[in-house]
Amino acid sequence: MKLQLSPEDAAFREEMRTFFTTQVPQTTRDIVAARRELSKELIVQTQQILNGAGLAVPNWPVEWGGRDWTPLQRHIWHEEMQLASVPLPLAFNASMVGPVIAAFGSQAIKERFLAKTANLDIWWSQGFSEPEAGSDLASLRTTAIREGDEYVVNGQKAWTTLGQYGDWIFCLVRTNPEAPKRQQGISFLLIDMTSPGLTVRPIELIDGGYEVNEVFFDNVRVPIENLVGEENHGWDYAKFLLGNERVGVAPVGSTKRLLAQAKTYAQSAGSGGTSLLDDPLVAAHITELENELLALELTALRVVANSAGGKPHPASSVLKLRGTELQQAVTELIVDLAGPASLASGAGPDSDLPDWTKVATPQFLNYRKASIYGGSNEVQRTIVAGTILGL
Repeated sequence: MKLQLSPEDAAFREEMRTFFTTQVPQTTRDIVAARRELSKELIVQTQQILNGAGLAVPNWPVEWGGRDWTPLQRHIWHEEMQLASVPLPLAFNASMVGPVIAAFGSQAIKERFLAKTANLDIWWSQGFSEPEAGSDLASLRTTAIREGDEYVVNGQKAWTTLGQYGDWIFCLVRTNPEAPKRQQGISFLLIDMTSPGLTVRPIELIDGGYEVNEVFFDNVRVPIENLVGEENHGWDYAKFLLGNERVGVAPVGSTKRLLAQAKTYAQSAGSGGTSLLDDPLVAAHITELENELLALELTALRVVANSAGGKPHPASSVLKLRGTELQQAVTELIVDLAGPASLASGAGPDSDLPDWTKVATPQFLNYRKASIYGGSNEVQRTIVAGTILGL
């Protein structure tokens, strides 16, 4: 099977590449390329640039800002953003709650939230996981009990990424604790994070950062009009959301960019500034990663070519599985190239060490998460076994 872009798709790729490299500020892209943390303001600014050009939420219905693109065009859009070091549209808005509201929300909820969600005028947080409900999400215990025209929410969510920036949080809550099955009796609720009784508390990660949070609900009152879809049907909406989340989960573009950077680092990472590429073992390892990444890229194109009806091909689980493994392998390679300098994450601006060595270990540690979020790699193996191998 020969995979080659048509002239139209090749022109589309060039159009995307030109936009991302000329319309998104170089200073922002340099921060991404250097693997430094972006401020909330720069993330918002970038999404608003994309949204102004109709490039923030192409997977949404056209009437709400989407584009009538083919799956291959969406793939190209996604890959070129990563290659250009452009911050991706905030996933909680663009890939998660936005599509759920567009598909299942009332007209009033759509008009109230979708435009602001696409433009990142509202920063959404995700309230799914709990201390005892991660991959086994159906075990969630946060309750929302109906009292008149309000729900009273009590419970706790965990691992809420970037929740410190959140304006609103979309939550799975248990509205019928007596339901015969755990998946039943769950609803999808939108909650203002400034509501009395809602508290956000940061969780320090192994890399020293505060990317994730706990969110506590203590008798938080939520108007019933903030319910998405039907009461007790939230599990269906969650499955729809997680299906969207797993589209594009193989970060081919960003991993290609990072591996190319690693080769550049290797050119002067040896003793006395010599090239580690002269070491046959280092060169062989990099070549192996390049070959595996090429295989992943071609697999991604085949999956895109065989996706239909807006639904991802079951092999997307293979992409998630292998994509995150390669992402982690490249961050580990950079730690190896940095050697003892990889311990310099606390070095100040006066340090003589290259900046890339200072972020090598924190990035390696941070990306341990990649094989967990979006459905852990263990879950992906189960999906592959059942839907592809028929085991």
